[in-house]
Amino acid sequence: MRREHWGTRLGIILAVAGSAVGLGNFLRFPVQAAQNGGGAFMIPYLVALLFLAIPLCWVEWTMGRAAGARAHGSGPGILNTFWNHRAARYFGAIGVFIPIVIYCYYVYIEAWCLGYAWFALTGELADAARQGQAAGFLSAFQGLKENQWFSTMGAAFAFFIIAFLANFFVIYLGVARGIEALSKIAMPLLVILGMILMARVLTLGAPDAAQPDWSAFNGLGFMWNPDFGALADAKVWLAAAGQIFFTSSVGLGLIITYASYLKKDDDVALSGLSAISINEFVEVVIGGSIAIPAAFIFFGPVGVEAVAKGGSFNLGFVTMPMVFVQMPLAAVMGVLWFFLLFLAGVTSSVSMLQPAIAFLEDEFKLKRRQSVAILGAFTFLACQPAIWFLDKGVLDMMDFWAGTFMIVVFATGEVIIFSWIYGVDRGFEEMHHGADLRVPGVFKFIIKYVTPLYLIALLTAWFWQDGIDALLLRNVPEENFWYALGAMLGMAGFLALLVILVEIAWRRKEAK
Repeated sequence: MRREHWGTRLGIILAVAGSAVGLGNFLRFPVQAAQNGGGAFMIPYLVALLFLAIPLCWVEWTMGRAAGARAHGSGPGILNTFWNHRAARYFGAIGVFIPIVIYCYYVYIEAWCLGYAWFALTGELADAARQGQAAGFLSAFQGLKENQWFSTMGAAFAFFIIAFLANFFVIYLGVARGIEALSKIAMPLLVILGMILMARVLTLGAPDAAQPDWSAFNGLGFMWNPDFGALADAKVWLAAAGQIFFTSSVGLGLIITYASYLKKDDDVALSGLSAISINEFVEVVIGGSIAIPAAFIFFGPVGVEAVAKGGSFNLGFVTMPMVFVQMPLAAVMGVLWFFLLFLAGVTSSVSMLQPAIAFLEDEFKLKRRQSVAILGAFTFLACQPAIWFLDKGVLDMMDFWAGTFMIVVFATGEVIIFSWIYGVDRGFEEMHHGADLRVPGVFKFIIKYVTPLYLIALLTAWFWQDGIDALLLRNVPEENFWYALGAMLGMAGFLALLVILVEIAWRRKEAK
């Protein structure tokens, strides 16, 4: 069966950038920066960008393109291309596991953005915010309480269905007609909307005459003035590295799959750097200039500190509606903000489905329609625990193991296979095939030594800091214990199932 290819070079760059640009750029990044030293946070952030994100980006683009030429587009086949061993195939199953588990809760949060865009348009969200009930509106929307706006979570589930079907419609259309077409529309629109919102926030000045210090300029200062004392805290360095993984899409099994649809002579060096540069512009310049500065303008330094401590969800779905009602054209600003978040979410979530589609098509030779039907049925059922047990710790458990810990594990395996087993010299030769950019030779040393050691140190620290407690469920409230345990066992069972499917696929090949 003939594999698809991207239609244009711009299409693949925008698709990979779209995969990376997600909710974390606009919600998670500003909170992480505000909580971890402001401008000082950018020092470990840039270190992680240089020694983790960029090297891993080049590694994944290179591995994906090479394996795609051999009709492999998912973790098992790609890693097996660079290390022909059963262990590589089994380990590669993580590259299918991670994106599917993340998708199963990410698409629900993405649906909130779509729902909130609608409620901003109808004025219901603004009414709640004016009454100081933005938090209650969110809780009722999620089905956690009842009030005058929602008595059930029916609205949230309806928007979930819409978002879910939209994702699978794009995936059904394929790589070029679906993902690439979406990215060519959504990414420019996303940047335009972000620039509009950023410009509006930065031109607000100090709207409260009684509080002249609550200005856009000082809001940026709160966000970016460096607290260099924070650099002595190891948690700040871990937070920066975690944000880099969260935002760049490396280690998730996404980029290697996207790169597998390149043609054998397509550039990976400059294209990979271009994609990650777009993501950084959206995150640091646009994402860092909207939410926290806007909150500072209307709530001041004490209020915005509480906002930052409240986390990403609180910032995006509670604080921002309260900000918008104090601005002219509140409904318009709310629609722009939440539709921006939805676009960021959907360009990421469709990328999470493609590795499993590639696995079914490439290794089991299923047709697109069959692959989409199987994955659609599976993920619809797998999404339900995160939806119906939102307040029981299920989402947190899925996010830690699939969305944090396993990403670092997979990235570590990728770079070791590429640089130590396949060989960094051979890898660089493959990387520069058809390249429009010569990667500096120092990155050979970085990819072979610095990146693996950085990842191993990060993995060890993360596991020591959070993993042991998560594994033993120490931080789970007693009433949520069985839900969290069920989530862990469910994920372990899914990973075991993927390993079994990998073994079946390769035995079938060897029998032919």
